[in-house]
Amino acid sequence: MSKDIDKYQVWTAIVTPMNQDGSIDYASFEGLLKKQNEVGNAITILGSTGEALNIDLSERKEILDFAISLSLGVPLMVGVGGINLNEQSQWIEYLNKLNADAYLLVVPLYAKPGVYGQYGWFKHLLDLANKPCMLYNVPGRTAKNLEIETVKMLVDHPNFWAVKEASGSEKDFAAYAAAAPGKKMMSGDDLLLPEFAKLGAEGVVSVASNVWPEATKEYAAQCINGTFKDKEIWAESIEALFSSSNPIPAKALLKEQGKIKSSTLRLPLSIEDMGDVEIVKNADKKINEWFNQQSD
Repeated sequence: MSKDIDKYQVWTAIVTPMNQDGSIDYASFEGLLKKQNEVGNAITILGSTGEALNIDLSERKEILDFAISLSLGVPLMVGVGGINLNEQSQWIEYLNKLNADAYLLVVPLYAKPGVYGQYGWFKHLLDLANKPCMLYNVPGRTAKNLEIETVKMLVDHPNFWAVKEASGSEKDFAAYAAAAPGKKMMSGDDLLLPEFAKLGAEGVVSVASNVWPEATKEYAAQCINGTFKDKEIWAESIEALFSSSNPIPAKALLKEQGKIKSSTLRLPLSIEDMGDVEIVKNADKKINEWFNQQSD
């Protein structure tokens, strides 16, 4: 039975826990996945927060098979992204055989394609997919925006489900919403959810919910229903989570919280670039205090 993917306001872009030798820490991973399931947050797996590009294909298959084997009640969205169309096509063909619920399709990396290059890329993958697909704009990683005209050209494709906007621009968010009427609009930026919600965002694909699953769910609900007031607390805390390249701070805090055994990342990411871990520990304290006040 398929899951209702439209009802979730938070999709946690889950980290991939690793042992000190760089192998996958499946015990910690199981705990993270089950916690999101318990809270009721949907899960995005093998995205940039999950270090997917640093993980071999065979390992990605093992990670995904493991997550699916847990038979979680919440949906799983799987990252699809790279530069080689044939490799991404084979990945989607593999995913089509599994019990995933949606795919996250990012703008091709490094090549900086224009309107028609993006259209050809996305149409090919959308045609192959047998699940709903979220198109992902993240120019900070791809060096190129998802083209508005490309979105317009794809808007009637039956597998085009949603847009994840992570450029940091309210103007761009509004432009995508106008270009894709009827498509689900999601913030790809925890920090800008209060602003994006006013422009029609129905939720967030979140890094923060790795470390604050319950609090982020409450934050998203308040942003979307228009009752959110504590912007300074959340802004400072989210900025701490991005004080070095994602997911370095998130892994550092998860280790401090005892939710993963090691904060190990795979090169070119290194925990040594974290700096002062007190930054995220202080953020953790603030968010926990905020969340406790919500239930008083």
